[in-house]
Amino acid sequence: MNPSISATASAVPPIPTWFARPAARAWSCPPAPAEVGEFHSGLPDYAPTPLTELPALAEDLGVGRVFVKDESSRLGLPAFKALGASWAIHRALSQRASDGPVRLVTATDGNHGRAVARMARLLGHRAHVLVPQGVHPAAVAAITAEGAEVTSVAGTYDEAVRQAADASREPGSILVQDTAWPGYEQIPGWIVEGYSTLFAEVDAQLYAAGVGSPGLVSVPVGVGSLAQAAVTHYRSRAAGAATAVMAVEPDSAACALASLTRRESVTVATGTTIMAGLNCGALSSLAWPYLRDGLDAAVAVTDTDSAGAARDLAAFGVSSGACGAATLAGVRAALTGGGSTGRRAALAAGRATTVVLLSTEGAAANPHGLDSGE
Repeated sequence: MNPSISATASAVPPIPTWFARPAARAWSCPPAPAEVGEFHSGLPDYAPTPLTELPALAEDLGVGRVFVKDESSRLGLPAFKALGASWAIHRALSQRASDGPVRLVTATDGNHGRAVARMARLLGHRAHVLVPQGVHPAAVAAITAEGAEVTSVAGTYDEAVRQAADASREPGSILVQDTAWPGYEQIPGWIVEGYSTLFAEVDAQLYAAGVGSPGLVSVPVGVGSLAQAAVTHYRSRAAGAATAVMAVEPDSAACALASLTRRESVTVATGTTIMAGLNCGALSSLAWPYLRDGLDAAVAVTDTDSAGAARDLAAFGVSSGACGAATLAGVRAALTGGGSTGRRAALAAGRATTVVLLSTEGAAANPHGLDSGE
């Protein structure tokens, strides 16, 4: 959201828990730059993260195959965020006239801030990370351990973003934020580009497993940048029409559902959720057009649903925090229970469908998630 505007949420009618727009599969857009994957492959800690098949889940969900993209260890960190932060910082620093030290500033619910702090430390720069209330002390400690200056904000994530934008106006500072607003779009755009490596890996891993394009990809949504990357990937190629992309949000912070329902980007009041990284009241201005035109569906899930999904994934050997497990909770909400026949039809999900769940963080990235979800 724009840091210069009021934090007051728009007055919106009650937000539904399901939205579908099957016509999204006919929309198209340009692809992400090919050089992003080349950049990541040259980083010292780079390796593709696992894509784990879970046949028991496929049987439970009534689909052909289910794969989980496990981001519990990405470039030495317990979440996917390092892909976007590393590429964006690389691009931002390469455009500077001076190669002297800078201060990288960001707001975070945990994982993005730690990724920015890690890159700053590795490159010999400073980091200033602002965290909103509700972020677990262990997550704050992990950011501090990367050598970052951490400031606690008495307010929401959106308030932390506003304060980070203000702090970045100091000389020698660069704002590295993973949400965009009018006038601040270049770096968030690079962050989205950075996430494209995740989807290129999924393509290669599915091909090795004898699968072409997946039928359904489930993506967690906070400000929508990862979902933007998913839409970009699957709507920028001919085979993309075969893939439905579904957004999953906490029912206490369903800004994408509210926006899709009204066909305009709106801000919603957020509550408290164990899905801390998804607790965002407004979509990125860059992400919104992609979600509006390229998302097939969106669903809201409860903390109880997400915590249960995380426990189930753990039983299958996949470490997933509440945000990552939300994608399983979302697919369950869409494909099972009352009214599922219509929802399955909207997603073209049947007995032969291949489903990919993006588990965006490991359990260590969200230390309080499961306890709070009991």
